[in-house]
Amino acid sequence: MKVNRNIKTYFLLSTFSGMKFTFFKMLKNLFNKKKMITLNYPEEKYKYSSRFKGTHVLTVKKDGSLRCTACMLCATNCPAQCIKITADEHKDSSVEKYPISYEIDILRCVYCGFCEEACPVDAIRMGPEWQTPDKNGSKFNYDIRYLAYRPQLKGGVESSLDDKERHSWGI
Repeated sequence: MKVNRNIKTYFLLSTFSGMKFTFFKMLKNLFNKKKMITLNYPEEKYKYSSRFKGTHVLTVKKDGSLRCTACMLCATNCPAQCIKITADEHKDSSVEKYPISYEIDILRCVYCGFCEEACPVDAIRMGPEWQTPDKNGSKFNYDIRYLAYRPQLKGGVESSLDDKERHSWGI
């Protein structure tokens, strides 16, 4: 197989051009550390905007119970199929059902926010937390206790919807 000599020259020139660019960027960063855009991560933290969507949060009502009605819309709308909900009938006849198990496999989640958009009762939100390091993969299956009542939430995140508004919608 005969390769055109111009193609070989083009690849060599492109390779050396890329190496030259990288070398000069490295020198610039070594001698101008104040202008470098890299953060020293554990000591310096990046400030995200208020619109940032991070780790999931299940909201609670004013009495501390879960807002989720186990309608399964979040699980149905999830493109990664990482949400699993098990529902049961509620003891109170005015409430149709509630989740006895709500799990999210965070390692499969793509953080698209479709679950938050699909929820008609503001039960799930994408919170501001984004650091979830761990060594064991099984700790990335978040259950109801973690999603709604983890210590960082200080008792749970109250939903912005009022129960009176919810009943006026017919939900």
